[in-house]
Amino acid sequence: MPNTSNTTPPAETTVPLRAAVAALPAYVPGARPDGQAWKLSSNENPFPPAAAVVSAITEAAREVNRYPDMYATELVTALAEHNGVAADQVVVGNGSVAVLQHVLEAVVEPGDEVVFPWRSFEAYPIVVAVAGGAAVTVPVRDDGRLDLPAMAAAVTPRTRAVLVCTPNNPTGPVVRSGELETFLADVPKDVLVVIDEAYLEFVRDPEVPDALDVLRRYPNAVVVRTLSKASGLAGLRVGYAVAAPRLAAGIRSTSTPFGVNHLAQRAAVATLQPAVQAELLEHVDALVAERTRVVDALREQGWQVPDTHANFVWLATGDRTAELAAQAAAAGVLVRPFGAEGMRVSIGEVAANDAFLGLAADWR
Repeated sequence: MPNTSNTTPPAETTVPLRAAVAALPAYVPGARPDGQAWKLSSNENPFPPAAAVVSAITEAAREVNRYPDMYATELVTALAEHNGVAADQVVVGNGSVAVLQHVLEAVVEPGDEVVFPWRSFEAYPIVVAVAGGAAVTVPVRDDGRLDLPAMAAAVTPRTRAVLVCTPNNPTGPVVRSGELETFLADVPKDVLVVIDEAYLEFVRDPEVPDALDVLRRYPNAVVVRTLSKASGLAGLRVGYAVAAPRLAAGIRSTSTPFGVNHLAQRAAVATLQPAVQAELLEHVDALVAERTRVVDALREQGWQVPDTHANFVWLATGDRTAELAAQAAAAGVLVRPFGAEGMRVSIGEVAANDAFLGLAADWR
């Protein structure tokens, strides 16, 4: 048995950390409920997993004494078929954040610039710094949309990659076909363009491009997607990238061995089955309908809400953000504050959304 009687704190180490690591901003997850509270602080699917997925996890649990398939062969094959691409174009990982990290590690040399919008996904500055890159941020527009012309103008001979988040997290708007085509034509062909589509299934804008078709015409692009959001596997962490075969091989080389665990692989394969997909799409449609209801109600209250195509809404609450988020938590509604900029509120159960709308009305 281990000796747990010694409670003397360990001596502090003098081993230096990398300067980039010491300066990393902390990733702040959505607050977790402590008791009875509505959790609208994380972009999760509030519907429980399908019975077939639970069954696959239960069966896989009998085999966790064995290592998972390192190459996630069945999952890669299923994802390739689901997306209509070749299997050698697909790379899986422990959520889309890990996949994005591997993408950057495959192409970024120390000091290379990586351009991305801001405010955008909170992990971007972290994964860029860990890869040894230099972050170049471009402000989003007042309406929450990416400023792609400004991002293209920010590309220099030192730029190795550009991150395009669509829909943008946490503001919600999408990048449309014409503006993406213009952007890709302006970016040098040796600069990697990452199209981050974590919320793709929630998009209803008819002008949104088919990113996989874009990939066929612009081999310097890579598409990153996830099964954490619409597919409801946030607790198991499965993300993937689709890229040109040579680029995909490089990303695969940087990936953590056995990066997708056995339960996650089996659950993901089950999720991609047609019957489960049909059930998931019903859930997504319900969430999109709720999103429309919430946005309409907020605008009727007087809020200026960006056109969101994700499973969340953005309120630019400015200096009041921390105070209002604390009020919401005290009332049993957890939201995700972002400094003195605003708050992101995920679309959840109807009762949860109603509770948030009641608070938002009082805040006006």
